[in-house]
Amino acid sequence: MKADPKRVLTGNHFMNGNHAATEGAIAAGCTFAAGYPITPSTEIVERISSRFPRVGGMFVQMEDEIAACICLQGGAWAGRKALTVTSGPGFSLMMENIGLAVITETPCVFVNVQRTGPSTGLPTKVGQADMMQAKWGSHGDYEVIALAPSSPQDCFDFTVDCFNLSEEYRTPVFLMSDEMVGHMTEKVVIPEADQIDVVERKYYTGSETYLPYKREANGIPLMSKAGMGHHYHITGLTHDERGYPVLTQEVQQEMMDNLMGKITKNVDKLTRVEEYMMEDADMVLVSYGISFRMAYKAMEMAREKGIKVGLLRLITCWPFPDKVVKTLAQKVNSMIMVELNYGQMYLEMDRFANAHCKTGLVGSPCGEVHDPEEIFAEIQKFA
Repeated sequence: MKADPKRVLTGNHFMNGNHAATEGAIAAGCTFAAGYPITPSTEIVERISSRFPRVGGMFVQMEDEIAACICLQGGAWAGRKALTVTSGPGFSLMMENIGLAVITETPCVFVNVQRTGPSTGLPTKVGQADMMQAKWGSHGDYEVIALAPSSPQDCFDFTVDCFNLSEEYRTPVFLMSDEMVGHMTEKVVIPEADQIDVVERKYYTGSETYLPYKREANGIPLMSKAGMGHHYHITGLTHDERGYPVLTQEVQQEMMDNLMGKITKNVDKLTRVEEYMMEDADMVLVSYGISFRMAYKAMEMAREKGIKVGLLRLITCWPFPDKVVKTLAQKVNSMIMVELNYGQMYLEMDRFANAHCKTGLVGSPCGEVHDPEEIFAEIQKFA
């Protein structure tokens, strides 16, 4: 389907990434958001509270991030496309209920505008140190989908994508933004509604008893919502296709195979990367989010000096594009990760690349973006 033309703020705009993410959510059909203001994501909920009433949506400010995270899921089961927004400390508070969203297979979107940590850290400064938390923060085994924007335009586009993926795979999806992308102001082009593809929720409409976890041919269950007349049970306990708790190893195995499989069996379809100057490269920079822009400048500096450097941009950080990294590692001499932490996504890159080429990290305790000269100095060491 296409976006609703009554809701989409079309045209060319000069806006920051946080506002662009809000408009992406509206274009994707989001009509419910629950949140608690936290720097540097506050502009999103501020804009939501202003824009949603004009387009048939509702925003609820909760008492904290724990409440926002569970309220979000209630909105989804009531039939709304639902969003919550936070940053590092709030993201930590949401972890238990992220696990609930995973096991109940609740389609919803989490926007994390990352800042410098740990703890309160530097609230107004940039960071990228929540990347592993997005994947491993809640307890137990599970798979997630996470996209990393590098510009305000990405914030619009990728928020639409996050909602579409959450509906297609019936799972929580993460937009892993950062303070710099969230606060930078650039041109954002919002297409006409008929140019924006929107995935609508698939509901059960059969005459038989509704089973909330009965798999369709694609491995994804159909949903219901309050008011459709179905009786069903939703629980965080291990459950069968009825949603009833069944606390046995056999049911746990079946449930987990289904939860994991709907992501792991579609990794190739989910993987999104961009490659730059890779045709003759013998060294590759790997980056994402705001750090990608610094890495791109460093690549240009290296090329000016005759060093054959390419750049791999991660759009999908989770699931990690391991096949892409492994294939590239077999063609080049070295791969260097550029990120604003001490090596979170580097660990994944190194895991798939170090058997084939040298690996390196240009990390940072955050607070400020990399100086491209710093990245270039590391390139020279590997050249």
